[in-house]
Amino acid sequence: MADRYQQFTKSPVGKFVVPKLGLPNPATLRRYKPGQPALEGPALLGAAPGGRLEKVIEAQLHRAGIDVISTAADNHAALVFDATGVKDPKQLREVYNFFHPVIRSVGSSGRVVILGTPPELAEGHERIAQRALEGFVRSVGKELKRGATAQLVYVAEGAEEATESTLRFLLSSKSAFVDAQVIRVGTETKTASAPADWAKPLDGKVALVTGASRGIGAAIAEVLGRDGAHVVALDIPAQGADLSKVANKVGGSALQLDITAADAPEKLAEYLTTRHGGVDIVVHNAGITRDKTLGNMTEGGWDSVISVNLASQLAVNEKLLSGKVLHENGRIIGVSSIAGIAGNVGQTNYATSKAGVIGMVNVGAPTLAEYGGTINAVAPGFIETKMTAAVPLFIREAGRRLSSLGQGGLPVDVAETIAWYANPASAAVNGNVVRVCGQALLGA
Repeated sequence: MADRYQQFTKSPVGKFVVPKLGLPNPATLRRYKPGQPALEGPALLGAAPGGRLEKVIEAQLHRAGIDVISTAADNHAALVFDATGVKDPKQLREVYNFFHPVIRSVGSSGRVVILGTPPELAEGHERIAQRALEGFVRSVGKELKRGATAQLVYVAEGAEEATESTLRFLLSSKSAFVDAQVIRVGTETKTASAPADWAKPLDGKVALVTGASRGIGAAIAEVLGRDGAHVVALDIPAQGADLSKVANKVGGSALQLDITAADAPEKLAEYLTTRHGGVDIVVHNAGITRDKTLGNMTEGGWDSVISVNLASQLAVNEKLLSGKVLHENGRIIGVSSIAGIAGNVGQTNYATSKAGVIGMVNVGAPTLAEYGGTINAVAPGFIETKMTAAVPLFIREAGRRLSSLGQGGLPVDVAETIAWYANPASAAVNGNVVRVCGQALLGA
């Protein structure tokens, strides 16, 4: 659904009225198009003394075609700072010294990225100082204007070379609606490998996308197909016509299956094995809502949401892993929700299921690491879909505006984040839940 208010702000009348009245003025976000340069200007790179990432980052950014500078210019498309050398709260002054003179130079849809050491892997004053970076990044995210975003990436010692896919994603327009997130890159690097072609990183991979007939699921199928994967688009038989359209559009396969059926995991495993020799990427996108306040909620409304949004996913995971249908180095990606983090009136069932998806990631990460794979999740905020178009007007407008970016996201924003998880170079990104919400104030 079109954001009519945002359209108004870009009209001649809106351009005159909006600033006069001090109304929200959401920026037009730069989104990815094939062939687009990684950044529309230079990236200023700095580091605290003793940092262990600066040289590695510089090489990675050069490979991505980014103009890296070490002396401030008038305008910057990105500011990147290696804070791994910060061992004591007093050294947080290094962060201030780097960003203070140049923070106003960040351009439209610009990027701020800080890299640190995971606090849980540090001790004493270093742990305190590294944890403090989260507050800095989340505040910077709220201060940046014109669609710019800020992120914090914690990189474990030994994972320095495994940051390239994450940096490419966060600095590019693929992360347009990801803001003020904390991402961890671990040491599961033995299976990380750069794709032969960064424009087709999933070439030769088979990806399963559930709930693929429309909305976010269709966007996921399209983006994974764009990146080279053969997409198996799955949905219930009632969505068969729309499902076929999506599968045909991305050059994939359509599979009509109710994933809540008792025999669904077995049928799915057999299909993927016989037709494709297994699967590399599993995206659990299928989800439903049956909204009622708890006192008015029926048993059926509770059970159906838990079954589709959580229980069926666990059953599929267990079958694909135990049967070795999911290839080594495989990816499992869940779709949680801001509701699973902050809760929501009338959605006790939905929020429970989506919080459960986060639990699935927590429990599954060590198991997938042993398997050579990863499990992560996205947590979308307000995304422009048919479902959110049905939300009452004032609630819908609040959902759009109550974020740092002041607008709703698009299904492609969720899809791009999932494609980053699926990238073979993201093998050290495991156990993360990244919000795709424009730094929504809800649950922040």
